[in-house]
Amino acid sequence: MSDEIPDHLSVNPKSPYFNDELLKKGVGIRFNGVEKTNVEEYCVSEGWIRVAAGKTVDRHGNPMTIKLQGKVEPYIKGPEQAS
Repeated sequence: MSDEIPDHLSVNPKSPYFNDELLKKGVGIRFNGVEKTNVEEYCVSEGWIRVAAGKTVDRHGNPMTIKLQGKVEPYIKGPEQAS
């Protein structure tokens, strides 16, 4: 697999935008110039991210999310930064 970052990526395994191999490498997100560590899903072309809304979960146990609009810059973390 190449190190090309997709336009749309999700951490939810049920999503069609889930990519386990890429997530294992480590993907970082800069949103409006600020590093974000709680991103559940992003779309670069549409300019949004979804972040968890605290510890709130829906009736299925999935985190409740908030959609934020702005400049999204995904990148591959180096081997020393991936966790």
